[in-house]
Amino acid sequence: MTGVPASAAGGSGAKPVRGGKLGTAAVNQASLWNIANILTMVRLLLVPGFVLLLFHNGGYDPAWRSFAWAAFAIAMITDLFDGHLARTYNLVTDFGKIADPIADKAIMGAALISLSILGDLPWWITGVIIARELGITLMRFWVIRHAVIPASRGGKLKTLAQGTAVGMYVLALTGPLATLRFWVMMVAVVLTVVTGLDYVRQAVVLRRKGLAAERAAEAERAAEATEEALRAAAGTTIGAGAASGAVAGSAAGAVAGATDVRGGVTDVRGAGADVRGTAEARDAAEAER
Repeated sequence: MTGVPASAAGGSGAKPVRGGKLGTAAVNQASLWNIANILTMVRLLLVPGFVLLLFHNGGYDPAWRSFAWAAFAIAMITDLFDGHLARTYNLVTDFGKIADPIADKAIMGAALISLSILGDLPWWITGVIIARELGITLMRFWVIRHAVIPASRGGKLKTLAQGTAVGMYVLALTGPLATLRFWVMMVAVVLTVVTGLDYVRQAVVLRRKGLAAERAAEAERAAEATEEALRAAAGTTIGAGAASGAVAGSAAGAVAGATDVRGGVTDVRGAGADVRGTAEARDAAEAER
């Protein structure tokens, strides 16, 4: 399920671009009552209707089983159409993202369990398929914070094979067609197991990559924090050095000033001595005359 026109949610009314990218605005403006969600809800409602039709009149009436097959076929077809419409017209809602996979698994699970109850399908086949679907769903949640596991071509083939095989089992087939449906179901089981293992491999790889990326990001943040701390420490050291230099300069200036003063006093004293000497020499000369 993927988005809706802006007009459907009271937005600007601009027509969406066919096949365009899904944007945040499209997600926020999507209306619950769009065609994709309606088809999903129809598929959910078909689940109990299918079960009632299949078990009607003891569960072995060919006519009622044909009606049940029609309900199952409609459910599988709506699964194709709602996804196509959602991707084409950006019809995305939170309801659709939750309800669509639930509807898919509900119709398939109901068909498998009902056929096993009627004795038409071995329980081990039902167990393998349901276990795989539930396991892959849990696996997606396990890696969802790191990445999204994309749908593979094998997964699509698996869905087609399962739908075809289950549909053939719903019909009251006999003879060669009954044999054929068994082999179609075997192909579906093989694809179910193989694609399930492939999903597990992808999940493990994506989770490892996600954890490695998280560790790298944490290491980068730690390195940046260390670098900032070193820069702050270097700035503090430079400031302290500048202050010490200023104090030392002031002290040196004071010492130089004191030296200059002492020198000046000495010069004055010397000048006074010279004056006294001159006076004494003059007095002696006068006495001789």
